[in-house]
Amino acid sequence: MTLLPRPALAFTAALCALAWVGAATAQPVYRIVGPDGKVTFSDRAPTEDATPAKSASTGTPDNGTGALPYALRQVAARFPVTLYTSPDCTPCASARNLLIGRGIPFTERTITSNEDIEALRRLSNSANLPFGTIGSQHLSGFSDSEWTQYLDAASYPKQSQLPPHYRRPAATPLVPVKRIEPDSAATPAPQRPEPRTEPAPAGGPGTSNPAGIRF
Repeated sequence: MTLLPRPALAFTAALCALAWVGAATAQPVYRIVGPDGKVTFSDRAPTEDATPAKSASTGTPDNGTGALPYALRQVAARFPVTLYTSPDCTPCASARNLLIGRGIPFTERTITSNEDIEALRRLSNSANLPFGTIGSQHLSGFSDSEWTQYLDAASYPKQSQLPPHYRRPAATPLVPVKRIEPDSAATPAPQRPEPRTEPAPAGGPGTSNPAGIRF
């Protein structure tokens, strides 16, 4: 058996130590999102949905319900979907059901006032509903095949990939409603009439004239 000199043994031990440190530092770090949305980091893979930690990425907000899948978040950021509807509009309900059934994150704007109608005309050059936008693409009226074609072209998934706890934002008017507060300085407060005082009789009641009669 050939024995290595002591300097060679020390050098070999140093190489082994460096290799062990390198293997330890190369261990992946996992980013874990809990049910409450709290993010933690660990070197142990969770039981499910384990993904190595990445730098923060931008995308559509998750409204506190859990982040959207990465691919869906990227598509929604590039081609946001907005649906314009009005009450008692059957085609509007059909367009909404298509987006919900396919798991498309979208914003809904309602047309209920004259201001909403004028704003819709400026936006779409028409007052027809439903009206939708997918990125810069305008869709007037509802056609299942047409809307599906443009959603496919934008690379939206054909089946829903929304998280189980996702909540769709509530519909809001196209033109925000402004509350008019009364101006207290411009409206004077009503004035109360001053009490009327009657003059006292010249000859007050006395012992010689108890009824206060004047002659």
